[in-house]
Amino acid sequence: MSDTIKTLPTGSETILIVDDHETIWDFLIEALQQLGYSVLLAENGLDAVEIYEANPKEIDLVLLDMIMPKAGGHQTFYKIRSLDPEAKILLSSGFVSEAEVHDLLQQGACGFLPKPHRLPAVARAIRQVLDTGRIAG
Repeated sequence: MSDTIKTLPTGSETILIVDDHETIWDFLIEALQQLGYSVLLAENGLDAVEIYEANPKEIDLVLLDMIMPKAGGHQTFYKIRSLDPEAKILLSSGFVSEAEVHDLLQQGACGFLPKPHRLPAVARAIRQVLDTGRIAG
């Protein structure tokens, strides 16, 4: 484990990563597993909803990319929330502004992480959402 990883907050919860870019999910899966989390992967919104539905009460946080084929972030957010109104969903994108995700933040999304992801920021945001329900803003 690198020195950077050693100083980051850890956890044992289960995180569902929803992203259509292999380089992003490879990085996130490896980093989050090193921090102690269990990680599930969905390559698009439709898979995310199926995985969430198939694992009731097992997924502690969803890291949701906003722009994907087969159901984008907005549609996926509302479908997961219809399955579990308490779902902790952290939005992520490199191509949308915070203003564009404002409605989802108003609907209960836990925060927004801009891409490219920096591991310290991701690790702290995930821990904050799991502990308090949202990113302090």
